[in-house]
Amino acid sequence: MSTHHTLAATATVRQEIKKSRFMAIAAPVNDEEAAKAFVASHTDPAANHNCWAWRIGQGYRFNDDGEPSGTAGKPILQAIDGQGLDRVIVVVTRWFGGVLLGSGGLVRAYGGTAALCLRSADKIPIVDTVMAVVTCPFGDLALLQARLNALPDMQMNRPTFNDSGAEWTVAVPRGQADEAARLVPNLTGGRAALRFEE
Repeated sequence: MSTHHTLAATATVRQEIKKSRFMAIAAPVNDEEAAKAFVASHTDPAANHNCWAWRIGQGYRFNDDGEPSGTAGKPILQAIDGQGLDRVIVVVTRWFGGVLLGSGGLVRAYGGTAALCLRSADKIPIVDTVMAVVTCPFGDLALLQARLNALPDMQMNRPTFNDSGAEWTVAVPRGQADEAARLVPNLTGGRAALRFEE
């Protein structure tokens, strides 16, 4: 199974092709709403075309924004997929320079600008996680947080407190789920529990 990557941060690249200016901006996104918000905030109304594509897991969308069908959005999506990326949005904006590029030229310009932007971006692996809830008495909280936080790629939310102790959610890397499930009760003599939400 190949590891997918996403972007570590937003990346931008600009280039001129036959007097048309192209700018690609790419960013990591976690869901469709974030992708739509990114498109809305990075669309330049003064430009001729703001074409885009995103991939989030099995879901994807693309838009040619007035360019001939299949010459902009789809090549941008192919640039994302061609680099094994996921949870990524790319917007390529074009300011027309007066020279027609033809269908093949548009495919190369949009796909190439997107690919150039993505190649220049810093990438991080996507870690497959499973959500869990940890409950423990007050006295075990600091120890559990320290030991769970030491596991690679573990993501922990802030605890909430009640009369008997603390509770918080964690995103456990799927490959470490069994280890985390054993670790919590073992460290606390069975006073704390980790239960998976799936």
